[in-house]
Amino acid sequence: MADPRLGRVVAASAAAGCALAGAVAVTVAVVAGPGPGPTGYVSEAGVTDSRYAAAYRIGVFALAGALLLLSVALPPALRVAGALLATGGVLTLLSGAVTCSAGCPLPPFERPTVADLVHGGASIAATASVVFAMLALLRSPAAGPAVRRIAAVGAALALPLSAAIALIMLTVGRGGLVGLLERLLLTVAVGWGLATAGALGLAGRRS
Repeated sequence: MADPRLGRVVAASAAAGCALAGAVAVTVAVVAGPGPGPTGYVSEAGVTDSRYAAAYRIGVFALAGALLLLSVALPPALRVAGALLATGGVLTLLSGAVTCSAGCPLPPFERPTVADLVHGGASIAATASVVFAMLALLRSPAAGPAVRRIAAVGAALALPLSAAIALIMLTVGRGGLVGLLERLLLTVAVGWGLATAGALGLAGRRS
């Protein structure tokens, strides 16, 4: 009979690889592509008519795979966090599959299309699922001290960033500050995913 712990170690290693590859691909698309620069949304790199749009989409799909694999890498006792990560992975897939229009407009100060609402809603919900997964791991003794410490750092950074983005978007709208905060929040999420995958892999090898 196959050892389930070995399967979780493999899933954790694969999650780290997908997260790293996805982050690199999206970063290349945002930095090298003819996007809107630091004042726009990261998603705008996927709607420009260039070869970097494909790199962006591949990166998003890789990040979705990382979340799904990370949910598999968690032990059964952490099913709430696992379900949140799996939900985040599916929503990230939807975000990558549905392209927003130029500028990725969002309410209340812009007029979005249906695709914009689907893409934006999926992206926001996916990020929220990841942040809630951090909180679920933080509150669960079964996660182990290393994973809980990583979750504590991730949540401490992600929660104020998320709140600031939501407040600014509702009161002011798009701007350079939102673009910067979005990049910081995504960096925190990817960094947390990489660190958590590494901690789970090490814990599985030692057990």
